[in-house]
Amino acid sequence: MKSSPDSVGAAGADRTELTIGELAARFGLATHVLRHWESVGLLTPGRRVNGRRRYSTAHLTRVAIIMRGREVGIGLDQLRLMLGAEDGADRRAVLRRHRDELDRRIAVATASRDLIDHALHCPVADFLQCPDFQRLAQGPGCRLDSGPA
Repeated sequence: MKSSPDSVGAAGADRTELTIGELAARFGLATHVLRHWESVGLLTPGRRVNGRRRYSTAHLTRVAIIMRGREVGIGLDQLRLMLGAEDGADRRAVLRRHRDELDRRIAVATASRDLIDHALHCPVADFLQCPDFQRLAQGPGCRLDSGPA
């Protein structure tokens, strides 16, 4: 890549700035995704040159965090709270709430898998008639036998 006045600092240190297209391309994203993240407060260009967004190399880390968060199911609102938090404790609190939700979802998925596994290996000809299957189907907290609420 050629050096330009925008990519080399006074002491010759690399301070590359990226256009929105370059930043998006680094992550295989469409530019509209970065614009959306900007509109919801997740990303702010470092500066604008002739009305065009310019991003610093620090934005690479921020985009990577946003993408990783999305991969593990953290919503944009949660990411905005985490990235905008004043300190590490507040950031951890956001992650702790997300982890608690993941634990809840994992428990539900595990119970569902156990139910399916039982049905697939149930010795009763019709697993719907099996008391163990019925117990698993009701799961903890299910009040099928307690009548109308």
